[in-house]
Amino acid sequence: MTKQRLELDWVGKDEKFILEPRILIEKETLSVGAKTTQNLLIHGDNLLGLKALENDFSGKIQCVYIDPPFNTQQAFEHYDDGLEHSLWLSMMKARLEIIHKLICASGSLFIHIDDNELGYLIALADEVFGRNNRISIITFKQGAATGHKAINKGVVNTSNFILIYAKNKSEWKNKKIFTARDRDSRYDQFILNRDQPIGKWKMIPLRQAFLESLGISAKEAKGISKEDFESQISTFVLNNPDSVVQLARPDYKSVGEQVRKMIDLSAANPTKFYHLQREQHSDMYFLKGKRLLFYSQKLKEVDGQLVAGEPLTTIWDDLLSNNLHNEGGVKLPKGKKPEALIKRVIEMSTDKGDYVLDSFGGSGTTGAVAHKMDRKWIMIELGQQCEELIVPRLSSVISGKDDSGVTSACNWKGGGGFKFMTLAPSLLEKDDRGNWVISKKYDATMLAAAVCKHEGFKFHPDQKVYWKQGYSTEKDFIFVTTQFLTAEHLQRIHDQLKPDETLLISAKAFKVPANKFDRITLKKIPQSLLTRGVEFGRDNYSLNIKEPIQEEMDMDAEM
Repeated sequence: MTKQRLELDWVGKDEKFILEPRILIEKETLSVGAKTTQNLLIHGDNLLGLKALENDFSGKIQCVYIDPPFNTQQAFEHYDDGLEHSLWLSMMKARLEIIHKLICASGSLFIHIDDNELGYLIALADEVFGRNNRISIITFKQGAATGHKAINKGVVNTSNFILIYAKNKSEWKNKKIFTARDRDSRYDQFILNRDQPIGKWKMIPLRQAFLESLGISAKEAKGISKEDFESQISTFVLNNPDSVVQLARPDYKSVGEQVRKMIDLSAANPTKFYHLQREQHSDMYFLKGKRLLFYSQKLKEVDGQLVAGEPLTTIWDDLLSNNLHNEGGVKLPKGKKPEALIKRVIEMSTDKGDYVLDSFGGSGTTGAVAHKMDRKWIMIELGQQCEELIVPRLSSVISGKDDSGVTSACNWKGGGGFKFMTLAPSLLEKDDRGNWVISKKYDATMLAAAVCKHEGFKFHPDQKVYWKQGYSTEKDFIFVTTQFLTAEHLQRIHDQLKPDETLLISAKAFKVPANKFDRITLKKIPQSLLTRGVEFGRDNYSLNIKEPIQEEMDMDAEM
């Protein structure tokens, strides 16, 4: 009996197609910066772009962030609503399956989505990545209940969501992230002489200590606005974190005998401070039967500054930008995301030098932030904004002229580069009689590289041995040619093979049986390429998706 499982089903889910693995061609006039760069900006259909990466990048991508078109019932042209959901899911399924292959064992996927397809997308991503590898569902606040939103009937929607999946949860690279928070007013006491021995400590209210530092009275302090007062006292606290404390009552039943003893002693002698030294844990201090908690223990480094911090939660409401229109020096009317958001995604899932991929490049935010954070990046974008928005934006980052977004937080000064790549045309085209033939747009080098992708070889021509154009292992090679290969030519190649080496030859014609040589496999092209069901000649898998119809980030939201 076949084991049944719970899964999402839709019209067209089981329709299979085999993508053509295209090669990438550099357009040097649009590449920028260092020639040795490993950063790639790919202009073309993003499904074909992902497939083009599969051979060289499977298992190498540390973080994928995608912001696909939200299916707002206007994302597709000429389809009714019932079919529209199916088309959107088919579009996502095909891409998620390749993305899963590209991500390394410790890698992560972040999918930005609204509530229209959230439920369906969770079920789909659970199916591709495994429900046990679902890490979190983030609620991202992207605006405030102001302007036109406020007059809508019902609950005002100010958020969308980010799904986080690990390739393998047991190996997942998870970086502990903290977010800045307002001053904790429970820390309301101040030790005046913290540098003195504990027996001489003197404690007064924090407010009193702050006013004394300003040299003003409580009456004079009333002339300071509430906002200014809070700002100044917060700075005072951050400058004196080892002296600012709160008195907290420990859970007497859950602590050890030594701690109980200190609690009892300090309660019996309420004017005396007590100190408990501990070898494997931080020391503890007591007064009046309570424990002293120091503000310095709350401080975390956020964007290079020590601030009161708390662990990152699933509610991201601290990333609103009042300057989003100008970030990166490019304008994208809909769907642009703050650099601070992408910084958080990259920060929590990668280290310097790791690869970050965004297959819905948009205005180039992911690449810009990854570049500033010293990560390698790959972006794919089909639209005209690839040249009009992304290239200028990344050029500004590389030159050091971009001072917006997270530039300051990353201490970015400029440098690096990227290669502008395009998808090669289809390897095969139909001639006047309707027969598939090798495209006239392919020269010998392009042909060899393309066949390597089809056969699962890495294209890497040997500088000395002409027939070693690529390899699948250290001892297995490939040779691609449009020449007619005679028996004598093949014999010479066979004689040059070492006893432990094997060779695949893909040629237009040869005059010997395909199995004549025990260590040489012969295949005719294009015939051998047509037996696998690959879709040649198709350049667009966008399913008539329009430009993303997404709610614009609220630029007027209060920080």
